[in-house]
Amino acid sequence: MKKAKINLNSIPAVKEFVNLVMLYDFDVDLVSGRYSVDAKSIMGIFSLNLDNPIQLVAHTDEPGDFFEKIAKFVVD
Repeated sequence: MKKAKINLNSIPAVKEFVNLVMLYDFDVDLVSGRYSVDAKSIMGIFSLNLDNPIQLVAHTDEPGDFFEKIAKFVVD
């Protein structure tokens, strides 16, 4: 399992992010407070508070180039 903090601050950013995540076979969740949603679900993402960074959890030990592809969304 690999984790990162991401920021999705606009509708186009959410669409681009979901399109990238859909390319991978492993499960990816977004966690905000006590809520967790499938990162491949646009409706799920929009149910979260997107004003603050969100915790991304990739359920894999072999992410390949996943984190390179989503690097523009990752915050420290």
